[in-house]
Amino acid sequence: MGDPLESASPAEPSSAGAAPGALIEVAGVSKTFGDIVAVSDVTFSVGPGVTALLGPNGAGKSTLFRMLCGLTAPTAGTVRVLGADARHDREVRGRIGLVPQQDALFDRIGALEFVAIAAVTEGMADGPGAARRALELVQLDPDDQRTLSSYSKGMRQRVKVAAAVVHDPEVLILDEPLAGLDPVQRRRMIELLHGLGEEGRCVMVSSHVLEEVSRIGSRILVIAQGRLVAAGDYRDLRELMDDRPHRFQVKVNRPRSFAAALVESGAAVGVSVGPDSVMIDTRDVGRLSCELAPLARRLEARLNRIAPLDDDLESVFRYLVERR
Repeated sequence: MGDPLESASPAEPSSAGAAPGALIEVAGVSKTFGDIVAVSDVTFSVGPGVTALLGPNGAGKSTLFRMLCGLTAPTAGTVRVLGADARHDREVRGRIGLVPQQDALFDRIGALEFVAIAAVTEGMADGPGAARRALELVQLDPDDQRTLSSYSKGMRQRVKVAAAVVHDPEVLILDEPLAGLDPVQRRRMIELLHGLGEEGRCVMVSSHVLEEVSRIGSRILVIAQGRLVAAGDYRDLRELMDDRPHRFQVKVNRPRSFAAALVESGAAVGVSVGPDSVMIDTRDVGRLSCELAPLARRLEARLNRIAPLDDDLESVFRYLVERR
């Protein structure tokens, strides 16, 4: 069916037309709320399999997902899912499943009843039967008599997934499904997502956690400040990030002489000196790590603290935005 994520290059968003096998096509899409630009001129196409939408909180992920599902109209551009506009095509809306970020469950009923309601809403003739199959798919007991109020966060997330897949959608949109889960629950959820993707569905999963993406799937879209700033393979993005200068803060009692020696050694490509610290930019983290302690001994300086300043997700997006 072709590559599930069509992009011009690993570091640049696609601007070309949809490739064969694309199930989601977004072209020049923007969404504004008054003076606020939530999504700005976004273009991409996605096919079957699991694709991660990565972005910090407030980047526009949820707004983009709402447009894909037809819940809100773009201010500009076009959104097509399965070849149609879900905003105006009721039939195609029935082929999309949405797992919202909000925990919108009916706490006073059980999982089977909740998912059966979703099945009937989607026009399924046998709501309870479809609900049973969906709950078994997400490894929940359909005969569990407890109300949803007693379910753990991980179980509640799986109920939401069951409600989203009960009508066997071809496209599945999950907004931050790993939020609030413990490590075991996250592993199980990721296994579930992979299984759904392997069935041939188009599965889009949003996350604001960089390291989660490597486990969700290798194909990613990166959105920051409402703009698509990278698209492609996760490993290519990591290589791109590894090629940029890395920044460290070193607390040291002789910052000026320490900074000068670092530049002279070639371990740093840039330094900034403070009263009791040195900000270091380096392209070779391994070399810098090896030279810090010997250099401190030679200068009879005392190292008090060494901390990376650019391993957080915000710095990744800041770098991607600045290089465009």
